[in-house]
Amino acid sequence: MELRIYDSIGRAIARRPAIDRGGSGFSYHRPVLTILIIFIALSALEIPILDLIVHRWPVARIVVLIIGVWGLTWMIGLLCAYYMRPHVVGPGGIRIRDGLETDLFLDWDDIASVARIRQVDPPKSPRFTEHEGSRVLSLRMQDEVNIEIRLERSTTLHLPGRPPKGGSQTADVIRIWTDDPTDYLAAVDRHMP
Repeated sequence: MELRIYDSIGRAIARRPAIDRGGSGFSYHRPVLTILIIFIALSALEIPILDLIVHRWPVARIVVLIIGVWGLTWMIGLLCAYYMRPHVVGPGGIRIRDGLETDLFLDWDDIASVARIRQVDPPKSPRFTEHEGSRVLSLRMQDEVNIEIRLERSTTLHLPGRPPKGGSQTADVIRIWTDDPTDYLAAVDRHMP
């Protein structure tokens, strides 16, 4: 994960988002952007304040400085990941991303349909649920999804982490959030055979 933080920061500096050739990128960070910027600002403010408090003790000062800079770098990397690792709709299929780790590619042959939905789930709902006999993976943003991707068959997905949230899992439906579902669906219409 550390490498993805630095990769995202490097991509942001170079202004090179991770978008497949011929594809279109779609952001999914708008619901959390304000919160993340506030956390980044507070972390940046916290570093000099804590330095003033512990400046008499060199060892504590160095430790607090390292932890503060690392935390700030991590949050900036997460913000950059949201910008530089968008969902992608392209000639080969759909790439679904979520922050630093989740990166799923679905070939057009695996996809039955893509539709707009509006669903708000209760906080802390599980990623995987059963709905009308289908296993559903929901990659929510602030407990919401607005795109539903129905798969042709149960498909094995490799998610970061360990079961029950991660590892190799099967799904029949994937629900995601995108900031602009209208343009997302237009791109699907252009590329889906």
